[in-house]
Amino acid sequence: MKKIFLQTTAILFLTFSLFFGACQKGPSPKKFGTMDIVFKHSVGQQPLQFDTMKYVNTAGNPYMVSNIQYFISNICLHKANGDSVLFDKNGQNQNIHYVDTDLPDTWQWQLPDSIEEGEYTAISFTFGLNKKENKSLRFPNPPESAMFWPQYLGGGYHYMKLNGKWRGPNDTIRMFNFHLGIGQLYDAVGNITGFVQNYFIVKLPNSSFSIKGGQTVQLTLNMDVNEWFENPNVYDFNKWGGKIMQNQKAMHLACQNGHNVFSVKSIRALLPEK
Repeated sequence: MKKIFLQTTAILFLTFSLFFGACQKGPSPKKFGTMDIVFKHSVGQQPLQFDTMKYVNTAGNPYMVSNIQYFISNICLHKANGDSVLFDKNGQNQNIHYVDTDLPDTWQWQLPDSIEEGEYTAISFTFGLNKKENKSLRFPNPPESAMFWPQYLGGGYHYMKLNGKWRGPNDTIRMFNFHLGIGQLYDAVGNITGFVQNYFIVKLPNSSFSIKGGQTVQLTLNMDVNEWFENPNVYDFNKWGGKIMQNQKAMHLACQNGHNVFSVKSIRALLPEK
């Protein structure tokens, strides 16, 4: 009889354990949102106007802009605890975007990965393509293929083409090709002895945000063209000329200025469509 009682008690205990265990809630499933980036271009506080000689840089060069093409890559989100989240974590090479002021389809970018809901303190990205990603022939089709950088100058692709004209001495109008990419080192007789990776990391000020599951965060990212020519280095077209592809000193100054070119115009969370 005692044996039967113990067996019955054990069965009841097991039954109640299974019942209450089934009622206990497990961890809440993670929720995710997405991010879109909208690209804008300005000179100072005013939207950039093309093909008009209305701008003057800090060096006193009147100039106009014809078009701009560039790559940004490796969008990364940062948290207060020091953790960071790199997009394209699955390695599908989708964390690269081409922007072309002549092609409206490139003015907005939906990022490739979802974002876990929570608080983020900052956003950063690479201007251009890093050494691992900047491989010749990776873009077989236009418009990206037209950004190729000559193989003998290091290969890969331009980080940026900023094209326009400036008014030089005696009111002469001259073309400029303010192009950034891999730099070169030369010996005394002009032979290339090495290459310089000129890509750089931009950490955006005022880019903290929060996101909830199902939301889309829309970031409006602005390039102030005049900043390429003034901060921290005053860039004088009359000194450096119209082409800087094979002038590493000039490209280095430009890349230093590039850290101050981008700013967040707005960042907001959009509710999902019903």
